Amino acid sequence: MMKIAPTLTSSAAALLEVRDLSVGFAGQEVVHGISFSIAAGEKVALVGESGSGKSVSALSLLRLVPDARIGGQALFEGQDLLSLPERQLRAMRGQDIAMIFQEPMTALNPLMSVGEQIAEVITLKQGLAQTLSAQAAIALLAETGIDEPARRYHAFPHQLSGGQRQRAMIAMALACQPKLLLADEPTTALDVSLRLQILDLLQRLQQQRGMAVLLITHDLNLVRRFADRVIVMERGRIVEQGATTDLFAHPQHPYTQRLLASKPERDVLVTNKPPPQPSPSGGGGKTECTVSGSSGLGDGTAVSAVSAPPVLSARGLRVTYATPLPGWRGWFRRGEFVAVQGVDFSLPAGRTLGVIGESGSGKSTLALAALGLLPCQGDLTVVGQRWGNHRASNLALRRQIQVVFQDPFSSLSPRMTVEEIVGEGLTVHQPSLSTQERRAQVTQALQEVGLGQDDAADDAVASVQSLLGRYPHEFSGGQRQRLAIARALIVAPTLLVLDEPTSALDVTVQKQVLALLQRLQRERGLSYLLITHDVDVISAMAHEVIVMKSGQVVEAGGVDQVLTRPTHPYTRTLVEAAT
Repeated sequence: MMKIAPTLTSSAAALLEVRDLSVGFAGQEVVHGISFSIAAGEKVALVGESGSGKSVSALSLLRLVPDARIGGQALFEGQDLLSLPERQLRAMRGQDIAMIFQEPMTALNPLMSVGEQIAEVITLKQGLAQTLSAQAAIALLAETGIDEPARRYHAFPHQLSGGQRQRAMIAMALACQPKLLLADEPTTALDVSLRLQILDLLQRLQQQRGMAVLLITHDLNLVRRFADRVIVMERGRIVEQGATTDLFAHPQHPYTQRLLASKPERDVLVTNKPPPQPSPSGGGGKTECTVSGSSGLGDGTAVSAVSAPPVLSARGLRVTYATPLPGWRGWFRRGEFVAVQGVDFSLPAGRTLGVIGESGSGKSTLALAALGLLPCQGDLTVVGQRWGNHRASNLALRRQIQVVFQDPFSSLSPRMTVEEIVGEGLTVHQPSLSTQERRAQVTQALQEVGLGQDDAADDAVASVQSLLGRYPHEFSGGQRQRLAIARALIVAPTLLVLDEPTSALDVTVQKQVLALLQRLQRERGLSYLLITHDVDVISAMAHEVIVMKSGQVVEAGGVDQVLTRPTHPYTRTLVEAAT
């Protein structure tokens, strides 16, 4: 067994000393005797993929995991948190040890304003009057960088942006000036530039208050920027720990090495000849998509102008939403919010157009318009056709364009089997197929996306068919995303809209899914409209990029030009935040 790097903090100086922590459920142990320590004022990162046990370990320190059997010791300033009476531990929660949860929309009470929730903590823990608690809450909101804190005090969680909600969660956690902050994936749901803002905020507040921080994350870029020391977990065990600079420079354990090597690799088709042409169900003029020079990102092949019918094109695309007007005017007419304004692009066959921008930039609205799910103005064509008002014509067009959503767990019906989920498109678009023919195509689609290959069965077809009766909850996140891709591919589309297809996945699984999408594009000549805020995913997948901000395209061009020589300040901010 590989030797684990020793903990750098001595027991005598430790604020928190965890000894042989184990956590189990219904007789099944999921955390296996881990030990680590955190000094006062130290920043420690606990990293690992989903299922590694990092979050349940942190929650177990405060005994916040229901029905868990917890063993070992967690000494906080000499007191064992795991053996304290519940009343005494409750007094320490929020006062001495606070926690920031991963998803503020589920952690915050939707029926109370964010200010009231912060003030409630101050009243309960410090015994201040309501007026003084409200003033302290406003001061905390201001300290965490929320603009107009007095007004935001009265805002409900749904009225704040993602970054503002996370800042409110931080303000609540810091309300009683804790000595230790447990931050469980505090930036996962945020855009890349917001992640850095939240990280900088945590670092500034940590330095000002001298508190220790345990950052639980799988984002290695954040770890490199923030942590003094790193603890790596795999399958409920600590496999390596050490100083951040040493661990990143010289990782010892194979799992750590695999995590650090999980950056997406570019392996896309870039040639001087047009890619394999699908058979569009309509006409369409010629267009040119020109990317000068080479991609500069590892494929080493020059790209010349490719003359091909566009699979997807837009000219002057505009998408609006109706909004209520205040006062009596709202009785007679409605206002208008412009989500996408004046967007032009053209996507040839066999290529990927990346659309990058932060939340609220209009990129998802653009994807919904391309899918014919939102009314739009301007000229938008899919394989030479426009979305119309007739269901029959739209049905034929929907076979040409399919979508893979961000979260496969919510996009796959929990009440349908794999065979029903993947075969649903055939039921709609090829109703004449027999049950046996449909099952054969479902089996082939599952094989194509790499499902069933790890089974012990010698017969590959039998191995895949054993999956047909299973339900989505019986698969891992990466497997569920492969199911979603198979569901889209089974009707032989020309274009896939990929809406953040890997943001819900761990880094190693993300790399596998992107490699699968690259292979399918080469083999099938598919076109991708890739919606993401991840610069690494764009650099691995896209041929051309458009950068969106506030509903408009602020920069566009070849992937090499946009990512390595950005001209717009917003693009430079996105690229710098990802490095």
